[in-house]
Amino acid sequence: MTSISRGDCVRYEVSLDLPATRKFAKRWRLAFATIHCSRAFTTYAKKTKNFPRKSPFYSSILIPDQIQSACSDHPGSFKIDQSQLTKLVKEKDHSHLQQFGGVEKVASALETDVSAGTSGNPDDISRRQNAFGVNTYKKPPAKGLFHFVFEAFKDLTITILLVCAGLSLGFGIKENGLKEGWYDGGSIFVAVFLVIAVSAGSNYRQNRQFEKLSRVSGNILIDVIRKGRRQQVSIFKIVVGDIVCLKIGDQVPADGLFLDGHSLQVDESSMTGESDHVEVNCKENPFLFSGTKVADGYAQMLVTSVGMNTTWGEMMSSISRDNSEQTPLQARLNKLTSSIGKVGLAVAFLVLLVLLIRYFTGNTQDAYGNKEFIAGQTTGNNIINSVVGIIAAAVTIVVVAIPEGLPLAVTLTLAYSMKRMMADQAMVRKLSACETMGSATTICTDKTGTLTMNQMKVTKFWVGQDSVAENTYSSVSRFVLDLIQDGVALNTTGSVYRPSYESEYEFSGSPTEKAILSWAVLQLTMDMEETKKSCEVIQVEAFNSLKKRSGVLIRKSLDDTFHVHWKGAAEMVLAKCSSFYDGSGIVKDLDEDERVRFEKIIQGMAASSLRCIAFAHKQVSEEAVLEREDGKKIQEDGLTLLGLVGIKDPCRSGVKSAVQACQDAGVNIKMITGDNIFTAKAIATECGILRPEDDASNEAIVEGADFRNYTPEERLRRVEKIRVMARSSPLDKLLMVQCLKQKGHVVAVTGDGTNDAAALKEADIGLSMGIQGTEVAKESSDIVILDDNFTSVATVLRWGRCVYNNIQKFIQFQLTVNVAALVINFVAAVSSGDVPLTAVQLLWVNLIMDTLGALALATERPTRELMEKPPVGRIEPLITNVMWRNIVAQATYQMAVLLTLQFKGESIFGVDEAVKRTLIFNAFVLCQVFNEFNARKLEKRNVFEGIHKNKLFLGIILVTVVLQVVMVEFLKRFADTERLRWGQWGACVGIAAASWPIGWVVKCIPVPDMPIFSYLRLKSKKLVRKIVHTEQ
Repeated sequence: MTSISRGDCVRYEVSLDLPATRKFAKRWRLAFATIHCSRAFTTYAKKTKNFPRKSPFYSSILIPDQIQSACSDHPGSFKIDQSQLTKLVKEKDHSHLQQFGGVEKVASALETDVSAGTSGNPDDISRRQNAFGVNTYKKPPAKGLFHFVFEAFKDLTITILLVCAGLSLGFGIKENGLKEGWYDGGSIFVAVFLVIAVSAGSNYRQNRQFEKLSRVSGNILIDVIRKGRRQQVSIFKIVVGDIVCLKIGDQVPADGLFLDGHSLQVDESSMTGESDHVEVNCKENPFLFSGTKVADGYAQMLVTSVGMNTTWGEMMSSISRDNSEQTPLQARLNKLTSSIGKVGLAVAFLVLLVLLIRYFTGNTQDAYGNKEFIAGQTTGNNIINSVVGIIAAAVTIVVVAIPEGLPLAVTLTLAYSMKRMMADQAMVRKLSACETMGSATTICTDKTGTLTMNQMKVTKFWVGQDSVAENTYSSVSRFVLDLIQDGVALNTTGSVYRPSYESEYEFSGSPTEKAILSWAVLQLTMDMEETKKSCEVIQVEAFNSLKKRSGVLIRKSLDDTFHVHWKGAAEMVLAKCSSFYDGSGIVKDLDEDERVRFEKIIQGMAASSLRCIAFAHKQVSEEAVLEREDGKKIQEDGLTLLGLVGIKDPCRSGVKSAVQACQDAGVNIKMITGDNIFTAKAIATECGILRPEDDASNEAIVEGADFRNYTPEERLRRVEKIRVMARSSPLDKLLMVQCLKQKGHVVAVTGDGTNDAAALKEADIGLSMGIQGTEVAKESSDIVILDDNFTSVATVLRWGRCVYNNIQKFIQFQLTVNVAALVINFVAAVSSGDVPLTAVQLLWVNLIMDTLGALALATERPTRELMEKPPVGRIEPLITNVMWRNIVAQATYQMAVLLTLQFKGESIFGVDEAVKRTLIFNAFVLCQVFNEFNARKLEKRNVFEGIHKNKLFLGIILVTVVLQVVMVEFLKRFADTERLRWGQWGACVGIAAASWPIGWVVKCIPVPDMPIFSYLRLKSKKLVRKIVHTEQ
């Protein structure tokens, strides 16, 4: 056995005694000796800093690739291990970092090029993942199917039914033997388990849906540098050694060290609870932690720990996402369920009391006409068996009376809507937003990327007061063009990448940055790399939404001079200028007349829907840089204007029709933008938000500063008239949201920036942008618009209304069944001492009602007429007058027909008691099947419109009918039914089908707008006042 070891590597052992290798032993020994000697020389040379020259006698031996790759695949191939990296960053061990040699040495140990990043090839990524782990954390196991089955068993009524079924099974077997005695109890058991299975299956399915959406929402795209190219990868694909590019609003995807950047401020409140932002830089604090947010500046970070090796990973692995969030609508439905349940309990108790009294007074008879109870003669077993049957019947009435399907219907419709909205480019982060969106009265939307395509291109270029055509840039002074190129290349957060001279350029950054970089490279022939090499960036002031400009202070290596470059909103930069360059490169004073001319140029471009960007420059002395007292080294006064560019961002197709659809639905659309008032007006008019005649005089357009300076009373008075707010800051957006909410509006707000977080949280529905939105904005929002398109916002509105409408459909359907079942059982029990529907039959009705009915009605897609109604108010009753009209009509018809069958069915059809009970059961179930069609449309008479599009509805109807046929015709002992003849089936279908014409006629009856209970309260108050007045 031969061993080789070195200080910074693992020990390798190779056996030379194998038969196959024995004849090569001499060669191996020569190779090992040579390697050992060469390493010894190398180590000695490093210590003496003198590397030995090659002599004619210097020998080298090539090691086979397999040995190298085997060595490199081993985690020890990196010169630093995870424990050292963890100590460096997690413990913020600055002294240890300095001892190691700084961030560059850590990068070198991780085999990372600080400018080009990692190689990015699959083998390298796999090697890094094997050595340092993957960027995922362990999650608590998802709730399984048995969890939901167990939850269903916790239901009190289900428990009572199971106890009753057990007693009935026991007494039945004891009395009639196993072969005949298990039917009654066994049937209840089977029915109960069927209800539990379907309910648990539905809950399990929707929980899986929420888990899937959770995984999608966590899959963030991160900018990294690999092979010298900036590219986006999934946060889960980040590996140790990657160089990550961070900007304002980004989430730090892993633990790491600050490599390069400027003005980086990090919000560590998610980790430490401290709200103050922490400054991160090379010298004092280069440590960055996973899960924190970038509050300001930009930087490049070297990843040192991922996944479970980070503090964030450890913390998140112990937190499970709670999917049991209760929405406002679910809370209201629970109250409704509770109220109906109390009525059901009262009815069930009365039925129980009446049946027990009738039984013990000898007023009930068995199937052979004999008295069931004779004092002193009836055995204890028979008494207990009969009492258990009576209790089971009463409990089953409670099961049917309590509309447990209502919360399930909300869950199903929300889960279905979330899935469909995902396909329609909207990812729901908060369930309550789905239903709240249906009540939205105002949508405050951004312009860039939401109303426009976010595909920007420079179409205008002005130097001085002359417009420069695309192919005539040579007429402009080279000196001025060079200054503009310096301003573009150095004052940017974007980048340019070109793999080879034959390939096309790739631009990264914000859409505005990409447009300017593309223009400078392709039109001005800017070489970004050369420009960066010739200058040193000393200080950067990152773009923010308040100043609307960014600045950079640089030192030119060629002549050691200092220069300031500013870039930003044209009128903001112009205000800081005192001179300008003309096309010949001559500096001219910017007096009032010249300033007015420039303002007109800016307004002219803005009126053509162009975004106007200005470039300004100033050469400063080294003394002036050092003497700045406020610590900011970038001067912003006395600048010289270099030039103006106009950037075109065309409106999205379909936006105008989407805006019109929202306005037709009674929803006000307000555009809030950072662009100047002329650009804002042009875009808003093009999108249909403004009419051509609207302007500041009729209060439809306002600037953010003016709105901010209004008195609170004036803001409240004007806020509803405003349709466009230009040059706004995030604070202005927040102020508008607060004013609209004070006026009683339900407000939806779109936002993409970090500073939009406050407005997104304040709004009733926060809508963040999936492409341009920062992680801070997304986390503050309720719904993420994945394609940044306003048309998707209108789709979300339509889905919100659909959710509410579907719930109302199901409430109408279920209350009809509840009322009919309760009244029929109560009247029959009180009058004849007999319940026409058995426990198993009522459980089957409960299954149709709760689960199958919810599935059928909760999965209706949005229709056009939903957007033709005004928004639903927050405090409007769930059950409207229209619904009460439909419920009363259908329930009255069912009660009338079925009670007629109960008392006169035998004589009408000439059948015995058993067939009559089967007819009642069959007619009752078929009535619910036909009434499901009526419930599809609350107001429209044509209930079949669009039914062919809802395959699930038709499938559920078919399944229900088939199962009903099986119950009646083939499960005689299980369902306590008798076979029916064709004529009897026809009669049942005819009775049920009559609900369609009844529904059509009833919908012709007008109803008042005022809710019925509000009307009754008003009438009662008037009556009380009238009585009091009469007595006086």
